[in-house]
Amino acid sequence: MRMLPKISSLVASTVLAIGVATSAQAEEFKVGLLTGGSATESGWNKIAYDALMRTRDELGAEVSFVELDHNPASYEKAFLDFADQDYDIVIGHGFEFQDAAMSVAPDYPDTTFLITSSFEYNDNMVGITLTPFQPFYLMGVLAAHRGNKAGYIGGMKIPPIEFALKGFTAGAKSVNPDFEVLSVFIGNFSDSAAVKEAAITMIANGATMIVPNADSAALGAFQAVSEAKTDVVAFGAFADFTESAPKQILGNYVPDFGQGIVEVAQQIRDGDFNPGHNIVFGLESDTVLKITFNENASQPVTSEERAALDKAKAGLISGEIPQ
Repeated sequence: MRMLPKISSLVASTVLAIGVATSAQAEEFKVGLLTGGSATESGWNKIAYDALMRTRDELGAEVSFVELDHNPASYEKAFLDFADQDYDIVIGHGFEFQDAAMSVAPDYPDTTFLITSSFEYNDNMVGITLTPFQPFYLMGVLAAHRGNKAGYIGGMKIPPIEFALKGFTAGAKSVNPDFEVLSVFIGNFSDSAAVKEAAITMIANGATMIVPNADSAALGAFQAVSEAKTDVVAFGAFADFTESAPKQILGNYVPDFGQGIVEVAQQIRDGDFNPGHNIVFGLESDTVLKITFNENASQPVTSEERAALDKAKAGLISGEIPQ
């Protein structure tokens, strides 16, 4: 059995090795994962962790992962450690890993570097992403059916989070051109207190719907919504947050990014992967992008609202709605 990569020198990181497989195939197929924070908390990082577990269970991969603080200086070292151990795939889970991967990838042509939330492509460095515009566009449409003002709370101000805001705003304004979107970026994905404070301010300023896009820090927004004295509602993103505010959360955008990652990993394992471009999963990928509704909300999504969402979804898929 091969040894797992020695990554103990990484700054402020935790290395976890999981269930190394023993089959001959697993010995030859190795998948590593880097996350910018806890991989076991509900939200964005757990999506990648679950995908990694699926490559182990469904594809027989030997897997390990590293949790890193948001310290870009350590990213390149982490990629190098995995690549030096002949990992077939190294996943950098988040746009922030893009630059480090592009620096390392040319020297390791036999390793495929998959960077989520990236739209870049450079031979063996492949951006693999969910389109942030489309699902948040639908949330915007719904918000505009609920009032004239909504709040969007982002984590770090990076392209995927900004693009989601663009989609949310466009969706709302497609229903009401005068719709106002209050937005703020808190600068991280862990400060739930900052998210709660931002949500409280937005609610006080008339927002009737709050949409946090801040990983586990989103819990602060749902707490604010559940404690509000108004009829404000919310929508979850990247996890099912319903239990955080069971009467106020209208639904959740819960992408099965793991399905997309597993499909790509299988192609790489089987030697069938040669995309020639970055990979983007849109609403047409029903197995990957999923939006669910909370039927037990105090004001659940109505049939008229669902019809409007279905129409918008069709327009996004066909290209009739520009992105």
